[in-house]
Amino acid sequence: MPSKIGRYRVERRIGAGAFATVWLADDEALESWVAIKVLADNWAHQPDVRARFEQEAQILRRADSERLVRVFDIGELPDGRPYLVMTYADGGTLAERLEAGPLPIAEAVQIALEIARAVAVLHESGVLHRDLKPSNVLFHHGRTAGKGRVLVADLGLAKEIAHASGFTVVAGTPGYMAPEQLRPGGGLDVRADVHAIGAMLFQMLTGRTPARTSAQPSKLRPGVPPRLDRVVQKALETDPAKRWPSAEALAVALEEAARPARAPIRWPLRVVGAAVAMTAVLATGSGALAQPTAEGWHRVTDATGALSVAVPASWARQLTDGGWDPAAVGLPAGQAPGLVVSSDVSAWAVPGRTSPGVFAGIGDNMPAAVAPAHTDCTRAPDRRIVVDGLSGRVQRWTACSGTSTSYSEILLTEASRRGVYLQVRQVDAVDRTDQVVRGVRLIGSGRR
Repeated sequence: MPSKIGRYRVERRIGAGAFATVWLADDEALESWVAIKVLADNWAHQPDVRARFEQEAQILRRADSERLVRVFDIGELPDGRPYLVMTYADGGTLAERLEAGPLPIAEAVQIALEIARAVAVLHESGVLHRDLKPSNVLFHHGRTAGKGRVLVADLGLAKEIAHASGFTVVAGTPGYMAPEQLRPGGGLDVRADVHAIGAMLFQMLTGRTPARTSAQPSKLRPGVPPRLDRVVQKALETDPAKRWPSAEALAVALEEAARPARAPIRWPLRVVGAAVAMTAVLATGSGALAQPTAEGWHRVTDATGALSVAVPASWARQLTDGGWDPAAVGLPAGQAPGLVVSSDVSAWAVPGRTSPGVFAGIGDNMPAAVAPAHTDCTRAPDRRIVVDGLSGRVQRWTACSGTSTSYSEILLTEASRRGVYLQVRQVDAVDRTDQVVRGVRLIGSGRR
């Protein structure tokens, strides 16, 4: 064991692999522990291996995320071997935790979610990991208590996404590799890493890798909810086109799966006429109202006069304005102003029916609300929105049940924490979410 590597005092060896050895060392100048990865002597003079080793440092410095192991320093030993000074993950590896068997379900989902977020950072930096596995997932406690922060490490096989279609060498670890990684020139993209995350989650839930069984996690472990089965199986699809399209999309799906299941929202069904008389208006970008375009928009107000929305004329055929129960989105139960306007209100809550329209309901403490998930749809990245004194988040769900039907789930809040929940259902390729949001009016409390 070396006594020092560069200016760092070596304490002990903490890991070793085919290409490198990792040492725990004391950075006496900064009074902190670090991990030092040293390239093995038999590879140090192989130009391609050395270049890959040094490339790992470049990738980690470029990404520079708290979700990834960080590189603090690089150097070279007197014998010519390069080394990297990195974050010391004092909580061990996921592989070590799995030695005791499957993890608690909630813990497994949370770890997978954190891995997916970390890998999304890599992908945003233009890099595929290509070798995600439990021994490359670390935990760092630092000064915090608990299970530790998840870090993704060992980017020795990482490659630029831009060059993924030209990979000619099979690389990865059996049990976690996507099928296309077994084919030289198989055309890799970010979905290869999605497969590996799914494989690790499968193992965390069941204690075995998916390569050893075709069963769903719930068949191997009672208590795994069906919605989590669907997330895992989609990540593990043999055909990359059927997987989650990105690590971020997988993270969003895991986030939804981790939430407690909620009863479906039940809308009031008092229809106020098949052809409601409304004032024709158009919601414009400034939040003001203008004359309708050729399509035309109509403004609808609920029975209490507290809430109104503007919708396309083709949606404004039926209205129910008897209010709603905010408990449907996790707020305290009660009765509050709300309305549904749609081409067919009676079909609004019926799965598979395609009637465009809008639900809008007022609620207190709207930041605490949780919009419903649509598990048969593909979720786009969330985005923030600010309009006319209201701010909040838009969730967009598309390709529902393989059709052109989409849902936009919007939670908006004003300064008083009073706000409005919107569900916009659309059945064509045109997304009118922003126009609908700009047409929302909360009336009262000084608002017009």
